Amino acid sequence: MFGFYPYLLPFCDVELIHPSKRFDMTNSATAQATINIPVGPAGRAMAEPMSGEMLDLMQAHLNLERQSAAGYFAAAIWFAERELVGFAEHLRDEAKQEEQHAAKFADYLISRGQRPVLDTVEPPRQQWPDVEQVIANVFRMEADVTASVLQLYGTAEHDLDRRTSVFLDPIVDDQRLSEHEAAYLLGRVKFAAATLLP
Repeated sequence: MFGFYPYLLPFCDVELIHPSKRFDMTNSATAQATINIPVGPAGRAMAEPMSGEMLDLMQAHLNLERQSAAGYFAAAIWFAERELVGFAEHLRDEAKQEEQHAAKFADYLISRGQRPVLDTVEPPRQQWPDVEQVIANVFRMEADVTASVLQLYGTAEHDLDRRTSVFLDPIVDDQRLSEHEAAYLLGRVKFAAATLLP
């Protein structure tokens, strides 16, 4: 618009002010005041600090997601070794999703001016007696992640940390669905085992 500034003048009833001239703060008190912004451990600006408890829980949850990814990958390998390709592919996809969830929590911590801390991922269980026990382990992992997410949500509400509550809202529902899917899969495996066994 302001490239046409000289041509618009004859047609305007109001005075046009070029954006560069609109805000002249050279003599104002605001221009001379120092603005202090709190920063996190990595030096990133923080709009609102997190409580120590929330930070600890977030770090623990990030690493729980990574541990779950390893658990899913181990289960996928167990099925692949037994030529159960459908199960193996499904669980490999779940492992990737858990890694993405961990990345989402790392990104959130960074956005809040915090530094994500990666703990050692313990070697997951790799041997089970049967399919039902593998899927039961999957369900247990999902239940653990759900409990962790709900603990985070409760702490956010207690701390009046609305930023974290808003971040967690879709995660709570996604996690409910993940637990539901694991329960459904376990139920189908149990039904198949009961039907096939004499």
